Amino acid sequence: MGRRNSEKGLTWQVLSLILFLCVPEVRTETLRYAVTEETGSGSFVTNIAKDLGLKADKLSARQAQIISEGEKQYFQLDRSTGDLFIQEKIDREELCGQIDPCLVHFEILLQSPLQSYRAEVSVYDINDHSPVFLNNEFVLKISESTMPGNRFLLESAQDLDVSNNSLQNYSISSNDYFQIYTRDRSDGRKYAELVLDKPLDREEKPEISFTLIAIDGGSPPRSGTARIRVMVLDINDNHPVFSRHLYKVQILENTLEDYLLATVSATDLDEGINGEISYSIIQNSEENRQTFKINPVTGEIRLKRPLDFEDRENYEIDIQGMDGGGLSANCKVLVELLDMNDNAPEVTITSLTSPIPENSQQGRVMALFSVRDWDSGDNGKTVCSIEDELPFTVRKISKNSYSLVTEGALDRERLSEYNITITAQDLGSPSLASAVTITVKISDINDNSPVFNEASYTMYIRENNGPGIKIGEVSAIDSDSEQNAKVTYSLLPAENSSSQANDLVPRSAEAGYLVTKVVAVDGDSGQNSWLSYQLLKATDPSLFTVGSQNGEIRTTRPLNERDNFKQKLLILTKDNGEPPLSTTATLNFLVVDGFSDAFLQIFEVPSEEEKDSTLTTYLVIALAMISFIFLFSIVVFVIIKGCKRRNFSEKYNSVCGNFYGANGFRGDLVGASGPGILPQSCHYEVCLTNGSSNSEFKFLRPIVPSFIARNSEIDKVRVNDFLNNSHASIQIESVSQDRISACVD
Repeated sequence: MGRRNSEKGLTWQVLSLILFLCVPEVRTETLRYAVTEETGSGSFVTNIAKDLGLKADKLSARQAQIISEGEKQYFQLDRSTGDLFIQEKIDREELCGQIDPCLVHFEILLQSPLQSYRAEVSVYDINDHSPVFLNNEFVLKISESTMPGNRFLLESAQDLDVSNNSLQNYSISSNDYFQIYTRDRSDGRKYAELVLDKPLDREEKPEISFTLIAIDGGSPPRSGTARIRVMVLDINDNHPVFSRHLYKVQILENTLEDYLLATVSATDLDEGINGEISYSIIQNSEENRQTFKINPVTGEIRLKRPLDFEDRENYEIDIQGMDGGGLSANCKVLVELLDMNDNAPEVTITSLTSPIPENSQQGRVMALFSVRDWDSGDNGKTVCSIEDELPFTVRKISKNSYSLVTEGALDRERLSEYNITITAQDLGSPSLASAVTITVKISDINDNSPVFNEASYTMYIRENNGPGIKIGEVSAIDSDSEQNAKVTYSLLPAENSSSQANDLVPRSAEAGYLVTKVVAVDGDSGQNSWLSYQLLKATDPSLFTVGSQNGEIRTTRPLNERDNFKQKLLILTKDNGEPPLSTTATLNFLVVDGFSDAFLQIFEVPSEEEKDSTLTTYLVIALAMISFIFLFSIVVFVIIKGCKRRNFSEKYNSVCGNFYGANGFRGDLVGASGPGILPQSCHYEVCLTNGSSNSEFKFLRPIVPSFIARNSEIDKVRVNDFLNNSHASIQIESVSQDRISACVD
């Protein structure tokens, strides 16, 4: 038992070193405490939180726990206060036997982040055991011819206490013939030698009796006694003599019962009963008594039970040979055990983190575990492994400690849980192995976009159906889980975020002038759909700014003659997801001077890289035609104002136009019925710029001014492909004799 406890103590020291090397933050010092054995359950030991420099509530928040050695949990931690109490009364003799000091090791383990602190508790011995002799009476047969000064080995008393509380000396009651001396063995134990102080005279006193006392060093001291009877024999001139003083025997552990260890032999030159030798085992501890036996006639020493190398590696047996006359001789038998590979490795999981996110970096520690094999040599050396083709690996930290870390990429959508079998195998022959299985779950991250069941949907609908008619349905799935897999549907103005949009900016615009507004749509919800805008690149970065939340593009200063006629902006919008997703859009602006420049918005603004001379020629011609139409319209307007006749207005069609000055605001509308009267219906619509049918951005601006002559014979005119293939149309319907309405579809 003492040997196993010693081995476990060494194992715990190794485990502490392991935790020191593999846990991110481990204090190098060991927290040391002391308690006295037999202290009652619930007794206070210390305040762990104070010793660690933590607040008491931190222990509960970080799930503090105590990992103890062995099967018994001697201490209990109150997480709410940080107090450490004795949970089970400690019997030092049961825990450590004769080992001193007696230490109880444990680890204080904290989570989030993972931390470990080493601690040891010294269990102080109390003097709760008295020295005990195995026999209440010893009979010594001593020849009367024995000379003074002869020594006689007495059976030792056993004391389970240690240090000063253990057996310290022997004494005997008062007598005229013997003295007692206390001797030390090589292992520190005490034994007694009885020394003859003066010659014996059988005729004067054939029997001598006195008391042998064994005393320990406790306070107060405890003692044990035995009766010694000395039988004085007649003269026997020769003592038995052993053939060897020391017998050494090596056997394998687990050797079967009744196995012959050795045969001791002694001779006596006397004849008759004085030459007959009887063998016995003396200095017989209880352990030796249960383990060995000797034939008193033949001297054969045999096993009474199999031996375990892990409990004890060697035994020392004292053999006495005594002749019929009471003379004796002593020898020793040293039994050394050879280790067999009879213990499989033991795997202990000390820490496990589960679940872990699927985007965990390579080398992340998921579990800490230790491996212990009670055998020695190669029989006690172990190697650890897991199944092949797993994205994990085992790393050795120290002699008996290992960590399980990620080695490859994890994908929850492919496999959401791993059952990992850790196998520990020793190097003995034949090899022994044991395994333990742990379950590691993989938590989801939003790393998969929704995917429609079909790349393209074609739907048919009959004309003249009312609103609310079901056209068809679409379906998309997301490989993620829970909130990350919820899909919402919405209709967007476009699929391509890279298309360009065009607009005009009057050169007279002041600082803060609203040029246009960009609007982006995100199909996600919640935080993943929160959008922000940013001016990524511009021809003149000091001229424009974009609102980060509303997407409004405004001037930051007044425009001047030195500003470039063409301005190009690259707008970036991104969501607030993890990871964030983004897209860009390109805007082209023309800086114009006069009112007639507003008509330039119907043309595609060329990029800085376009150098096509033909397109430039077309633009010059278009500008000339628009200027001519504008001047002609002014002349007609002046003529109408100059003529005061009512019938003149009936010959000409009223004109409805949406006029916008260079500053982007609507101008005054004048009809045939007089100033301030609007005989036509005027409409404002949301227009899309060229190419915006493939964009995720909407640009809000007024409709291009239109001058459309009235023709009473035409009921309906549709002009397609207005605004350069922007998928817009102007529909003009005759509402009454003097009323025209216009709308942009």
